[in-house]
Amino acid sequence: MSQESNILGLSRDDLLSLIMGFETEPKRASMRVNQLWSWIYCHGISSFDKMTNIDKNLRTELKKVFKISRPNIEKKEVSNDGTTKYLFCLEDQSKIETVFIPEEKRSTLCISSQVGCTLNCSFCYTGTQKLVRNLTSQEIIGQVIAVYDDLDLWKKMKNEGGQSSFFEIITNIVFMGMGEPLLNYEEVKKACNILMDNRGLDFSRRRITLSTAGIVPKIKTAHEEIGCMIAVSLHATENKTRDILVPINKKWNLEQLLSSLRNDVELRNSERVTFEYVMLDRVNDTTEDAHRLVKLLQGLPSKINLIPFNSWTGSQYKRSSPDRIKAFRDIIIKSRLPSPIRRPRGEDIMAACGQLKSSSIKEKASI
Repeated sequence: MSQESNILGLSRDDLLSLIMGFETEPKRASMRVNQLWSWIYCHGISSFDKMTNIDKNLRTELKKVFKISRPNIEKKEVSNDGTTKYLFCLEDQSKIETVFIPEEKRSTLCISSQVGCTLNCSFCYTGTQKLVRNLTSQEIIGQVIAVYDDLDLWKKMKNEGGQSSFFEIITNIVFMGMGEPLLNYEEVKKACNILMDNRGLDFSRRRITLSTAGIVPKIKTAHEEIGCMIAVSLHATENKTRDILVPINKKWNLEQLLSSLRNDVELRNSERVTFEYVMLDRVNDTTEDAHRLVKLLQGLPSKINLIPFNSWTGSQYKRSSPDRIKAFRDIIIKSRLPSPIRRPRGEDIMAACGQLKSSSIKEKASI
């Protein structure tokens, strides 16, 4: 493993502390941070040699101690629908997956926050891979930067639009890849702050979504400290079923989760809460479930994304029929709650929601 410290994914404060070892005058050190930040996050530069507005001697010193590295793309697969799945190999040989989803008016990057996952949601392929470890902010941001590199987005960002039938610039980031982001809260927070920095990648808080299975104490903290969007993986309308589908429900059940969200929304006077609901044939897709869902969310400004189940080898579940999904949605719509049906993307390369998994071996029992 390389001995240099990777500065990609470090916070401004961390970067400033490092630069103070070379530029002891605070104003000059702060200026250097701004210069580095611009080269890394506005131009995608990975070599100190190309940072022409930084003194050559300082560049030489920085090169000896620091690096600006991305994770290696071990495999890249492109779906028939244009979705691209990346398998990244990290420095310790751990593997993670990241998915780029281009659409007509926006494009989304789905990134991972952990190697594996600890939640064991029974319908999710990622859940069959035990947790290896949390990702660092460098590895989280590294996924974004590596995809920018691979798709040549640094140039495209300066010339938005183009002739493609897809919107090629990444407009949205979703933490819906491998892992539960709120169980790696501090590193995810660091990464979000870098993504939202308006002198760099400049993503709006409304363009970043953290998907959580319901880590109740961290949801409010994330709203207060990060401020980005939260999507809650609901997937059931009563505790008995949710205990099986989303086992973390045994720790924070539906009543605790929804009560917390109601209090949070009331305090924030904010936008709707987004719920994810995977449609599983004869498990959670009945007419009774739909009515129960409407009742559960009564008075809570909500949006319910209905997700047709994406199958994987060995799964005990089947996707609800299109007619069943439509009937379920119609009941929700009648209650005046928006409820789009998510169109599966990248199924042919196992890149759809709930299908990500890598081959990393479990190294630690817990984090």
